[in-house]
Formats: sequence, C-alpha cells, structure tokens
Amino acid sequence: MKNFDVVALGELLIDFTENGKSAQGNMTYEANPGGAPCNVLAMLNKAGRKTAFIGKVGQDLFGNKLKATLDEVGIDTSNLIIDEDARTTLAFVETFPDGDRDFSFYRNPGADMMLRKEDLHEDLIRDAKIFHYGTLSMTHDGVREATKKAIDIAKESGAILSFDPNLRPPLWKTLDDAKEQVAYGLSKCDVLKISDNEIQWFTGEEDFDAGIAKLREQYNIPLIMLSLGRDGSRAYYKDLRVEVKPFLQDSTIETTGAGDTFGGCCLHHVLKYGLDNLDEEKLTEMLTFANAAASIVTTRKGALRVMPEVEEVEAFIKSRA
Repeated sequence: MKNFDVVALGELLIDFTENGKSAQGNMTYEANPGGAPCNVLAMLNKAGRKTAFIGKVGQDLFGNKLKATLDEVGIDTSNLIIDEDARTTLAFVETFPDGDRDFSFYRNPGADMMLRKEDLHEDLIRDAKIFHYGTLSMTHDGVREATKKAIDIAKESGAILSFDPNLRPPLWKTLDDAKEQVAYGLSKCDVLKISDNEIQWFTGEEDFDAGIAKLREQYNIPLIMLSLGRDGSRAYYKDLRVEVKPFLQDSTIETTGAGDTFGGCCLHHVLKYGLDNLDEEKLTEMLTFANAAASIVTTRKGALRVMPEVEEVEAFIKSRA
C-alpha cells in the first residue's frame, strides 16, 4: 500500500499576472502562486487525493509565501527545500485579449533549478502511486540529473509515470535541447498530457491524429490526453480515440493553469479507474470533467489557490447539459 496518490517534482514559482493599471497609469501585477506541477497537485487535492511536492524555493519573501500556500491547500512539503543561496523563480504573465498568454521568466538561476539528486527523499517517491514530472526541471544539468533519478526510483517502485512537457521556449538554451529532453520524458511515461502546439512542434505533423500516431508508434504510451484549448480535448487509449467539446465562457479572463487543471483531473480519473480497463464511457467522463474544471479556472486569476471543488465542477457540467 502506498500512502500518496501523486508525488510531483518540478518548479514552484510566482506568476505575476496583469491586474489593471494604477491611479498613475502604471501596469499593476498580482503575485499568484504557481508552477505547473503544483497546480496539478492542487487540483488533485480538491478531488480528495493525497499529494506531495519535491522542489526548491528561495529563502525569501516569495519562497516563504509559496511554502505557506502549499501547506494551506494540503500538499505535503516535506521535500520542499528552502535554499538560502538562491532566489525564488518569478514569471511575469502577459495576457492577450483571447485569454492566451506569454511568459517572461526571472530564473538565472532560480531556486527551482538548484534541486540536486542528493536532495531527493527517495522513500517519498517510492510511496507514490503516480509520479508526475515535466521538462522545466530538465533545462539544466543538476536538476535534470535529479529529475531522471527520481523517474528511475518511481519506475522501480511500480508507480505510474505521468508526463507533461509544458514547453517554455525562453527557458532552453536551444529548442534541440528541449526536444531531446521531451523525448526522454516520453520514453519513460505511462500517461502523457500534451497540448496542440506541443504535438505539432515535436512531431512536425500539423494533423493532431498523425502526430499522436507517430508518438504512439515510437514510445508506446498507454494513455495520451491532447488538450486543444478552445477546441476541447481528446484521449487516445488502445484503439480508442475519444473527443469532448470544451466549455467556453464569456467570463474567461486568462488561461494560466487551465492545462494543469485539466491534467490533474485526468490523473484523478486514472487513480479512480486504473490504466488497464479504460473504455469510451470512462474516457468521456474523464475529459468532460477535466474540460469543465479547466473552463472554471479560466475565469479566475492564477490557479494554485483557486482550483474548483468536485461538486462545483459537477454542477457546472449539469448546468451545460
């Protein structure tokens, strides 16, 4: 018996999101706790799952705020390290009229990059039913080594491995380096959440089904979820291809964290049903719930502290039926 449903490793940072203008006409920003892995965990916590995070923040105002936030939402922080010699990573988020966004990172170096393999609590990783990772912890040598060691420990312990590439081009020395590390992540995972632009970039295929087919042929990933933004989502499992429409809202203000919310909901359903006996009905249920939760998050600033309750998601789905 394992004590944690999902353990995630990666970045924990502050997303500074636009929040209007001051009386003087200057742009103002709101400091929202963020970072894709913890956004995923926050959604899982709302679904009643037990989670833990592995990472590093700085011994500074923002690092202390982030630890307090994880404690507040119920994510285990026993392997969250406070580094006295590094500063917490910051991201400034520019939001476009359609709700999409662009990121400017302050991370040279950021504390999340300073995680090392000797920092890992190996017993915590072995205690996870699912181990979740991305590529922001693979951009530099030391943290890359730590990530790959954690993946190996999780694999050996029988955990399901979940991967979200979460491509952020400004953080890579070259996109060839990014592609190499994404390929590594794909080669290890059992569950993949990938976005429309990521599948096109990685495979060179404009057609999503063709891109997914190429991935499945090369990496044999049991379950792939494709997020399509305003076009909904798809799941690919064995000979099944299931597509569910989005829940579009006029009140959408930004999309930060929507993909992470979607991913967390999908992992909740993997924990509910397992990976061996999924069918069209279960995959439709998973995507519908995940699309709805992601839609709700697009109406809120930030993500980590504003994930919806299960009952709220279910009520939202019924209201659109």
